[in-house]
Amino acid sequence: MSDQDGNDETPEYRLRKELPEEVPAAAPEDDAAAEPAEPTLTGRQRLAQGLWPPRITRAQLIVALLLFGLGFGLAVQVASNSDSGNALRGARQEDLVRILDELGDRSQRLEDEKQGLEKQQQELENSSDQAEEARKQTVEKERQLGILAGTVAAQGPGITMTIDDTKGTVEADMLLDAIQELRAAGAEAIQVNGVRVVAGTFLTESGKGVSVDGNKINTPFRFKVIGNPQDLEPALNIPGGVVQTLEKEQATVTVERSDKIVVDALRAAKRPDYARSSGQ
Repeated sequence: MSDQDGNDETPEYRLRKELPEEVPAAAPEDDAAAEPAEPTLTGRQRLAQGLWPPRITRAQLIVALLLFGLGFGLAVQVASNSDSGNALRGARQEDLVRILDELGDRSQRLEDEKQGLEKQQQELENSSDQAEEARKQTVEKERQLGILAGTVAAQGPGITMTIDDTKGTVEADMLLDAIQELRAAGAEAIQVNGVRVVAGTFLTESGKGVSVDGNKINTPFRFKVIGNPQDLEPALNIPGGVVQTLEKEQATVTVERSDKIVVDALRAAKRPDYARSSGQ
């Protein structure tokens, strides 16, 4: 049914037309789309996240401490070996040749001593009068032992070493090092400022001086040594050896060779308290 103006629209239709159209409701966004996407991590970043912050277990800590101790020990050993070779590393060629010659001489002395003992054995075995031969060898051995024990005087080629210590910086252990070096070089008899040096000799500090077996000695320290001068003097002058060590302490050291050195300081023969000859 149409109205008078010829418009065939009904009142209900006009009312719906005049009302605003409903806005369609927005579709709910997905939760994942609403939240920002997590960034993709690279392999290096994942490795860094796995390593930091560190997660250390007790077992890992113990292993780390053991490895640290092992590494420290190796480092100390390498440093020690390096220090021991520093003196020779900077040595001149002639010094190295001299050191090698000295080692060769020591080996030769040991070989000569071995051959001497073998010769004595053969003489005892081949001698018709073994008792007389044994007596001669016993007397000779007694003389040799008396020199080593300091109970008899001795003379022969050797050196005289004088240490002038005006600064008072030379200590007992430095003199002991000199004695040990001389013994290693083949010294057969040593006397220091009137005191005979034997196997049991000890050196200690004594005020501004040094005591040898309880006998105080003062500067200058004079060593009278019997042995092969060609072995004794180079042994004292090797790089980093006795002479260089003493000169670093501002001491003056002189070494003189001689064809005749007299070592006449004697030690009283001491009877052992407990030890007895196995033949008694």
